[in-house]
Amino acid sequence: MTPRTIVITGASDGIGAAAARTLVKAGEQVVVVGRSEEKTRAIAKELNADYFVSDFSELAQVRTLAAQLKSDYPRIDVLANNAGGIMGKRTLTVDGNESTFQINHLAPFLLTTLLMDTLVASHAKVINTSSAANGFGRLDLSDLAAERSYSTNRAYGTGKLANILFTAELDRRYRDQGITTAAFHPGVVRTNFAAESTSPFRYAYKTLLNRFMLTPDQGADTMLWLINGTAGKDWFSGAFYEKRAMSKANPQAYDAELARGLWEKSEELVRASI
Repeated sequence: MTPRTIVITGASDGIGAAAARTLVKAGEQVVVVGRSEEKTRAIAKELNADYFVSDFSELAQVRTLAAQLKSDYPRIDVLANNAGGIMGKRTLTVDGNESTFQINHLAPFLLTTLLMDTLVASHAKVINTSSAANGFGRLDLSDLAAERSYSTNRAYGTGKLANILFTAELDRRYRDQGITTAAFHPGVVRTNFAAESTSPFRYAYKTLLNRFMLTPDQGADTMLWLINGTAGKDWFSGAFYEKRAMSKANPQAYDAELARGLWEKSEELVRASI
C-alpha cells in the first residue's frame, strides 16, 4: 500500500510529535512543521522525516511554507493544522493582526487555502486542532483584532472557536470537490503549552494538576482516529470531535452565516498582509 503524505504543523512537540511518531511507525510519509528550528530538526531526524520551519506569527513565513510544500509534494493526503497557542497580553503581529487570532486561525486558514489546489487534487483530509476552550470564545466579525475587549483566555477561546467555524465552512465549500475535514479537542495534555503565556492556564501546567493531564500519546488519539478513519463512515465531515465522538461546541460554532462571514473576513485579512 502506497504511504500517504501527511503534513502536521506544530509537530516538534506535544500531540503533533506523538502523532508523527505513530504515523511513521505505520509506514506513512510524514512532513514535520514547527516553529523552533532546533526542536523541529530533532524530531525530523528521529523519524527520518522531511521538515520545515515556519513561525505563524508572520504570514510571509506561512506563504513560504505553502510554496515549499506545493513544490515538494504534488500530493498531500492529510493536512493536520495542529500549531497554535495561548498568548499573554494583547499584541499585534507584524501583519497587524491580534497575535492569538493569527497564530491559531489566520495562519492555518492561509496555509490551507494556499494549498487548496493540491488538497482538492488529492481528495485530502484537513484536520484542525481546536479545544474545549472554544466555549470561552466570542467571535465578533467587527472586532477580530480585539481592540474593544481583550482577555487572554477569551482570545484563545475565540481562536479555537474560529477553528471550528473554519472547519464547517471548509466542508460547505469543498465537500463536493473531495475535501473532508474535522476539528477536535485533544483533551488537557501534559506539554509545555501555555509556557509563554500569562494566562492562569500556565499554572495548571506547572503544578500538581499536571499529574492528572493526558500524555501526548493520549492527546493524539482523536487526531489519529480522524486521520486513519473514513469520513462518512467513522466520522462526519465538518463536525467537532472529542474522545472519538462528536462533541458539543460553543453555540456560535453552529452559525452558518458567521462561518461564511469569518471566511470572507479572513480572506481580507490575509490578503492585506501581502
